[in-house]
Amino acid sequence: MDPRDLEALRSAIRCIPDYPKPGIMFRDITTLLGDATMFQLAVAELARPWREGDIGRVAGIEARGFILGGAVAHRVGAGFVPIRKKGKLPHQTVRVAYSLEYGLDEMEMHRDALVPGERVLLIDDLIATGGTAEAAVKLLRSLGAEILAACFVIDLPELGGARRLEDLGVTVRSLVAFQGH
Repeated sequence: MDPRDLEALRSAIRCIPDYPKPGIMFRDITTLLGDATMFQLAVAELARPWREGDIGRVAGIEARGFILGGAVAHRVGAGFVPIRKKGKLPHQTVRVAYSLEYGLDEMEMHRDALVPGERVLLIDDLIATGGTAEAAVKLLRSLGAEILAACFVIDLPELGGARRLEDLGVTVRSLVAFQGH
């Protein structure tokens, strides 16, 4: 990516100190999404390595992963699969539990959302500790998906989430990285 584009993307992300708790620097992509040029650039860069690939589905993690994932799916000519919090999908689902720093949560997707062996990209806005993304990988694999990569706008490398996914054999691609939490 051109260094000027990279800096423009970084600058389009709002940083909010002490949210949701003291000591956390929240990286808010709603400012990037609200800027048509930056939104288009982020989607183009997330999709770029996969434009010529045989991708069946793009899976997006609730909620910002829906925005980015839908746009990437459109760009690469693939279907879109929502990965949602428990109880939000109307048809038969598969579910996985995962740990949060304050307890457990569950995410799910429709049981018929993909065909075993289908090539899938996983998309979300940010990778931090990797717990949510790891759960999404396990969920997709439970239905037989071949996960090509997990793609994010932001990586917080100090928190180890990208390494966690790489340890599962998943390629990780992020557009920008920020130090700290």
